[in-house]
Amino acid sequence: MAKDLALYPAQRKGELLELASIDDLKTMARQVRRDIIRMLAKANSGHTGGSLGMADMFTALYFRVLRHNPHGFWEHDDEDMVFLSNGHIAPVWYSVLARSGYFPLEELGSLRQLNSYLQGHPTSEAKLPGIRIASGSLGQGLSAAVGAALGHRIDGRRNRVFCLMGDGECQEGQIWEGAMSAAHYGLGNLIGIVDYNNQQIDGEVDKIMNIEPFADKWRAFGWDVCHCDGNSIEDIVETLEAVLARPDRRKPSVVLAATLMGKGVPFFEGTMADGSNWHGKPPSKEDAEKALAVLGETPFGDFRA
Repeated sequence: MAKDLALYPAQRKGELLELASIDDLKTMARQVRRDIIRMLAKANSGHTGGSLGMADMFTALYFRVLRHNPHGFWEHDDEDMVFLSNGHIAPVWYSVLARSGYFPLEELGSLRQLNSYLQGHPTSEAKLPGIRIASGSLGQGLSAAVGAALGHRIDGRRNRVFCLMGDGECQEGQIWEGAMSAAHYGLGNLIGIVDYNNQQIDGEVDKIMNIEPFADKWRAFGWDVCHCDGNSIEDIVETLEAVLARPDRRKPSVVLAATLMGKGVPFFEGTMADGSNWHGKPPSKEDAEKALAVLGETPFGDFRA
């Protein structure tokens, strides 16, 4: 890389760090994966596969796509809003929030500890900057995002609202009630992003409760549908920027992001069909050491444990 990213002022002062270079974004995504591994191994609890699989998406969002300001989070009303409906992948969200300057990096070491802000699923009672609602009861996040998007439109604001969901979660009826409402009200300021990895806690999505034809369902409910490789920073950025560049969005949009559970660490990657089951299992200390060796250190540096 052209710069020593560890010397960026944002890493010292908590200022918002914006990464324009695709290479820098890829390096940050690798660091986010290191954070996830270290957090989960220390806690000896949590969801490895989905958190790793969505590291590229969250990195692209927070360091390239979103309009956001970590300072005075609760006072600013002109920034984009993010809702994580599949709250069990909270470790990846915590990592990008900390590295964006919402709270100190050292907090990452407190994942799932008593009295920590960083619980296994996002909570709202502690008012952790970056998180507006508790989530993890699957199916509810899109409804909250619809309410926020409609509220912004009523208030005449131009805020964009992003809602991240899991594909297994879309077996929930409330998702489709939310989808129907978003189309009915013409919420062009709402962008859904689905982690489309065909995995859920009990097995493969198409075996547990088939959701296909998935894209056709969203279209039938009145949404614009895009596809992207959810593990390609280039494709994510290109797809999201194309969606947001449309001059007159009258429909909500959904991006079906194809990801690989456990992406970035070969022995975590795969599907339940081939014997892998890292959906809700943390890495052992030995697995964590091997995974960190595979990922390699980055100029951003690890948080202090």
